[in-house]
Amino acid sequence: MVENLKDQFNCIFGGDGDLQTFFAPGRVNLIGEHTDYNGGHVFPCALSIGTYMVVRKRTDDIVQMHSLNFEDLGVICFNINELEFVKAHDWANYPKGVMKMFNEAGLTVTSGFDALIYGNIPNGSGLSSSASLELVTSVMLKHLFALNVSMVDMVKLSQKAENEFIGVSCGIMDQFAIGMGKKDHAVLLDCQTLEYTYSPVKLENASLIIANTNKRRGLLDSKYNERRFECERALGQLKEKVEITSLGELTVEQFEELKNTITNEVDRKRAKHAVYENARTIEAVERLQKGDIAGFGQLMNQSHTSLRDDYEVTGFELDALVEGAWSHPGVIGSRMTGAGFGGCTISIVENDEVDNFIENVGKIYKDKTKLTADFYVVQIGDGAKQF
Repeated sequence: MVENLKDQFNCIFGGDGDLQTFFAPGRVNLIGEHTDYNGGHVFPCALSIGTYMVVRKRTDDIVQMHSLNFEDLGVICFNINELEFVKAHDWANYPKGVMKMFNEAGLTVTSGFDALIYGNIPNGSGLSSSASLELVTSVMLKHLFALNVSMVDMVKLSQKAENEFIGVSCGIMDQFAIGMGKKDHAVLLDCQTLEYTYSPVKLENASLIIANTNKRRGLLDSKYNERRFECERALGQLKEKVEITSLGELTVEQFEELKNTITNEVDRKRAKHAVYENARTIEAVERLQKGDIAGFGQLMNQSHTSLRDDYEVTGFELDALVEGAWSHPGVIGSRMTGAGFGGCTISIVENDEVDNFIENVGKIYKDKTKLTADFYVVQIGDGAKQF
């Protein structure tokens, strides 16, 4: 893979000078959905698929970038002294935004560079191709310009680039999982404090399978903002009774005592999901650490049910995939992952049923939706790094 990318780099940019190679993974969240902006816990892991970048330093102020995923856009050029959002620069605005945040933090990019990018994360799948591009740019800048910056700070700068430069109001989970990933481990992250612990993911005789609905997620932004507002409204009413700053601070027992404080039934359901999902996530990690994979799978199933009934972010296609998985033998657990309204599911499937799972669940899904799902048997990999 890397040698092939270097050859293609030389074809596009010429063959003189030393090349450096970097990688940042995609991520999947095993459990803990829509808890990040509610001050709760998430449990993501880095994947073995991700974004590759081959780079050569230049002696002038020009940056030239080309993505093999967007060949029709050709080579995108800009000056390191003119880091402004340009719609025509499309995907290149993500690395440009990271460069600007580095500069503003006193981590100066002192020259241009040529960069070839290739990602094997499916676009629009909800596996964080944008955050992967941000983090591969961050580790590249650190090494290419010998910058003194920690991974946690690169995670924060990458999130800031997406929030302020791109204009997407994302939480920190994606960048954190991609930057701080560890092979064969998931990370339990408290999104309020950024305290985290790694947990080994030992599935014994089972595999993680991601299934992509291949449904366009047109409702995502408006519904995401709507859910955030509903949770904030519920939190505002709860604050009249208890001193909290986020829904993630409430236990299930406290919520049940206080839930009628929330006068709007829809808001109450949204808050219920946030509180229960946070508790589920903590319990799921405890189950996993005890080797209780079946118990972990049951909590995954409960997570999907809550996302479907209380948070209402699944939709017909995600439900069809998950219900197809639940009906298949050898499935330990299955749920939607990501923001919802399309995107992907994550399932734990016994190894001797993997092929049958892909065939049968794919058929069930196509019969119900007329769409073709893509399936990926994935490994848990390390975070962003230089090769």
